[in-house]
Amino acid sequence: MDTARPNPAPAAIHPVDELLPAPKLLAYGLQHIAAMYAGVVAPPLIVGAACGLSSTELTVLIGAALLTSGLATLLQTLGIWKIGSRLPFVNGISFAGVAPMVAVARTAHPGHALPEIYGGVLVAGVAAFFAAPYFGKLNRFFPPVVSGTVITLIGLSLFPVAANWAEGGDSTARSFGSVTNIGLAGFTLVVVLLLNRFLRGFMQTVAILLGLLVGTVAAVPLGRTDFGQLSHVPAFALPSPFHFGAPQFQVAAIISMLIVMLVTMTESTADMLALGEIVERPADEATIAAGLRADGAASAVAALLNGFTATAFAQNIGLVALTNVRSRFVVAASGVILVLLGLFPVAGAIVNVVPQPVLGGAGLALFGTVAASGIRTLTRARLQENGNLLIVAVSIGFGVLPIAAPDFYAAFPQAVQTVMTSGISAGCLVAVVLNLLFNHVGRARPTPARAGSGQERELPVAV
Repeated sequence: MDTARPNPAPAAIHPVDELLPAPKLLAYGLQHIAAMYAGVVAPPLIVGAACGLSSTELTVLIGAALLTSGLATLLQTLGIWKIGSRLPFVNGISFAGVAPMVAVARTAHPGHALPEIYGGVLVAGVAAFFAAPYFGKLNRFFPPVVSGTVITLIGLSLFPVAANWAEGGDSTARSFGSVTNIGLAGFTLVVVLLLNRFLRGFMQTVAILLGLLVGTVAAVPLGRTDFGQLSHVPAFALPSPFHFGAPQFQVAAIISMLIVMLVTMTESTADMLALGEIVERPADEATIAAGLRADGAASAVAALLNGFTATAFAQNIGLVALTNVRSRFVVAASGVILVLLGLFPVAGAIVNVVPQPVLGGAGLALFGTVAASGIRTLTRARLQENGNLLIVAVSIGFGVLPIAAPDFYAAFPQAVQTVMTSGISAGCLVAVVLNLLFNHVGRARPTPARAGSGQERELPVAV
């Protein structure tokens, strides 16, 4: 008699590792591109203008930003060795570095601004790569009371971006803040909401992309779409390393970029924790270390290919939460699209035809979903215990402060401004410190964790 045991059923594939059909990969990937494209091209536009670049040189800088963002996204989602979180993360150019890079451009000799910036980015990227395993150990200090606060702040901090898009994106334009712009944003938001309400299945999951298409079509008779830019963009362009000169290692620029990298590592840690909760694959110490290695490696490579510091894009976390499409291969498809946009500038210009107000309307839904995800995480923390309510209250206060009063830290040193003017970084820093004060300091023995106590995943530490 055959007593052999039956073969065990194959383990179910986690949604994060699910490989979807090519048409869905393309459609979902395009949604991610639409959500983050403006965020990728804005830093090179600002820094390039500060460096006095011509329109042709700006095209090179934007192409490099798209190309390096795509490479960073592929590294983050697919992973190599212990590099890459293997989560559905879109990586792009960090906005945290814009102000310091503009400051470098103002003090550098003519023609040396970008080489000095790239020297600082290169050093900071290498430093982040080797510091990643130690930074990853900070996961123990991100229980639900901290991670929920930070996730909420990620969403709240992005609302000014959506508001700026809704008003038109360019504060110097005469139409900025016009009824037409804000009305177009509102129309797009209503379309997205109606599509999410009445569509089902695949069509519901691409509601953001459909809303952007409908909004763009509606913007044509209003004169809010610019197709003229397509005639001035080259069809194909290969990357040229050191296009603006070899990296130059200037102390002030290096220090500035190291501070920026510290900020982006903090934000990326918070983003990985947030996304891990959303896709139901919590980011552990190894995942965070691997993700930060990807940020560091991508930033170092970007410095050689005329790009800037790379970091996770929080707005795309909202898209994952809203659509519930958790496959990392979808975001990898976005990485491929970004690489192609970098190699074919004309294709990038087509994506850029989507008006800023249309993006703003969709952004309100995306970013609000991130904040709502943070509130959901906070429901697992007993806010009446160990001062957890105070931790949340004060941390959100510090996180919202740069939004409510952008010039609050104007009199402080640049290093302080770099950290504290980012609502995500400021709130994260305060939440971690207060969690140490209330839940670690003076506690020599571990307190048994209860479900929802706010101390899950926390290791006992005596300070």
